[in-house]
Amino acid sequence: MANHSSRRFLFTVFVLLIFIIGASYLHLTNGVFDMSIVDVLKTLLRVDSNVNYDLVIFEFRLPRIVIAGLVGVGLSIAGVVLQGITRNGLADPGILGINAGAGAAVVIFMFFFQVRLVDADIHSWLSILMMPVFGFAGGAVAAALIFIFAMKNRYLDMQRLILTGIAINSGFGALSMYLSLKMNEKDYESAAVWMAGSIYNANWIFIVSMLPWVIILGIYLYKKAYLLDYFQLEEGSITSLGIEVEKEKIKLLLASAGLVSACVSVSGSIGFIGLMAPHIAKQLVGIRHQYVLPVSALIGATLLIIADFIGKTVFAPAELAVGIVVSIIGIPYFLYLLVKAKE
Repeated sequence: MANHSSRRFLFTVFVLLIFIIGASYLHLTNGVFDMSIVDVLKTLLRVDSNVNYDLVIFEFRLPRIVIAGLVGVGLSIAGVVLQGITRNGLADPGILGINAGAGAAVVIFMFFFQVRLVDADIHSWLSILMMPVFGFAGGAVAAALIFIFAMKNRYLDMQRLILTGIAINSGFGALSMYLSLKMNEKDYESAAVWMAGSIYNANWIFIVSMLPWVIILGIYLYKKAYLLDYFQLEEGSITSLGIEVEKEKIKLLLASAGLVSACVSVSGSIGFIGLMAPHIAKQLVGIRHQYVLPVSALIGATLLIIADFIGKTVFAPAELAVGIVVSIIGIPYFLYLLVKAKE
């Protein structure tokens, strides 16, 4: 049985990697400026390279693909962890308010330091590197508020946690909107596009700023994946195994907040990836979190690269923010899960 599960997991990972390569190929070769695969390979391998191709691939498309993949990975891993902690299949970084907390902190940073992420360049590298730190502060505050208001008799009340998350999401969303309306015209436009969930102006500094967070926290959460299996048991059974339940939940929630904050700092608020990817992963490889976590990460990367490709090409030369594309897909899926939960 274990061998069958391992083979199924490895096969799923292989197929998803093929999907990611295919989606990246479409993203690289299609757009306002179309290129053939030969042109792309020559440019990547530095064989008879062309200045125009270098600009399009290395300055515009490749950073955008990498950012989409990393954000998809981060949000999906956070979604798996939050669903595991809460034992609620409808939990998601956006629904629980962590997205909104991180987003509000970034908007505060933009408001006071007049940083415009959607047209940031190499000269604003220090501001970009600081963005995940501010995002984490906001995400951590949101997570702390969730714990404070969701605690009941020293235990997390799952129903309270979801309701608290929704309230915090609304509160931080309102704060972000209020601050953005206080900005001047150009800064407001920048903040509005960013809050919609946009990665069209991704660059390598954005990647450098979030990559350590995704790698370090992703590895940490993968090593703790076995705890998510235990959390599906009754509280008494988990405690009898010698696990400090609430302490471990706080650690996992803070690590998830860090991941979400790093993603939000470079892409704005993108919802539903952390909701959809874990469910699809469980349908493919079962409920063991050691398998669900990496598969969910690959699914999230695939979904976001494809969503960004759709946003880039469907309304070309205009672009649709990737957050809007994901919401168009995610809202019907959320309603489907609600109906399924009722049944």
